[in-house]
Amino acid sequence: MDEAERESGPWRRNLRVLWFCTFVAGMAFSEIMPFLSLYISSLGDFTKSQVTMYSGLVYAADFFVSAIASPLWGMVADRKGRKLMLLRSSLGTAFAMALMGFATNVWQLVALRALQGVFAGFISNAQALVASQTPRKHSGASLSTLMTGVTSGMLLGPVIGGVLAQVFSIRLTFFITAALLFSTFILSWVLVEEKFKPVAPKPAGERSHNPLAAFPNPKLILVLLSSTLIVQFGNISISPIISLYVKELMHNVGPITVVAGIIAALPGISNIFASPRLGRYGDQHGSGKVLIFGYVFAFLMYLPQGFVTSIWMLGVLRFMIGISDGALFPEIQTLLTKNSPVELTSTVFSWNQSFQAIGNMMGSLLGGWIAGVFNYNAVFFSTALLMLVNLALVWWLVPEIRRSKTQPA
Repeated sequence: MDEAERESGPWRRNLRVLWFCTFVAGMAFSEIMPFLSLYISSLGDFTKSQVTMYSGLVYAADFFVSAIASPLWGMVADRKGRKLMLLRSSLGTAFAMALMGFATNVWQLVALRALQGVFAGFISNAQALVASQTPRKHSGASLSTLMTGVTSGMLLGPVIGGVLAQVFSIRLTFFITAALLFSTFILSWVLVEEKFKPVAPKPAGERSHNPLAAFPNPKLILVLLSSTLIVQFGNISISPIISLYVKELMHNVGPITVVAGIIAALPGISNIFASPRLGRYGDQHGSGKVLIFGYVFAFLMYLPQGFVTSIWMLGVLRFMIGISDGALFPEIQTLLTKNSPVELTSTVFSWNQSFQAIGNMMGSLLGGWIAGVFNYNAVFFSTALLMLVNLALVWWLVPEIRRSKTQPA
């Protein structure tokens, strides 16, 4: 599809519909998180250490399977269309979520979380569809706007999930969440329009065994995918200890859970405002500049979080992290879009999702380990160091990012 076809196509309506759908999906995926460990403890007579171990398995099952399945679905999407993958993912995850409400033991729940991982990919395919249908000059702003839908949903999800579980029950909340996901299936089916033109496969003799051979700059693609893993690793490594760090800073006095919830939500709030603005700036002045700013700003905001003695200072710094996230995640996706053949858009976004899932797994496991071996502040120091290492990788391995105003289409 050329730029004229994109400009005259339904990309604006797709963006609006998929913004709402990713908002609902983000809310649905995050609203079960506050009580998932409680649900696990209700499925058997477990000790505290057993609940912790099983919780880790249940959380990791989705990410592990998703990391394997996502690239496979991405290849299917590039051959059959991204809308089909939206329908596959929304309907499949709704089915898996509904079955979780019927689970009677923890191993069934592990298996169903793994099944959810098989069907994962709604958000990444929404991003791929928007990227493939939107004029390249608007891709940064569009992907950044779409990201605010996911972020907004994930901000509200835990609050809504906690209220639903309190008012109804944990089991019933799974069915409500499944209904929300089914609504994204209906909206995507009825309102999203994709002008998909499948690319004829190359003859067997012309195909390369190197999956990166079709990309004009394979090294750039690898660095960007690795960056997704590192940034996600850093973000998730904070999650297991943030409430405990808040408790320590408040000296175990006051409304700790309320404050911890507010602190956890602050990055998402600033991300909603910063992400579209940074995306538009990147479209005009170069996505690489925004990406480099994101790494520097993240390092400067993560490092002092390990030294804070006041809950107010932690809140300010966590708020600022949302700005760096608004520079990093959407611009990585924008650069992947601008440096990938159109026919491989879903493939590269599925790889990105796979690397993100690996970052989720590693961050949640190693973040708790670092805090246990050293202290809570060590997690912030290690994350700041990771941002610096990632900046060095981008700076030295792909210098064209910092040199050029725009990237190749």
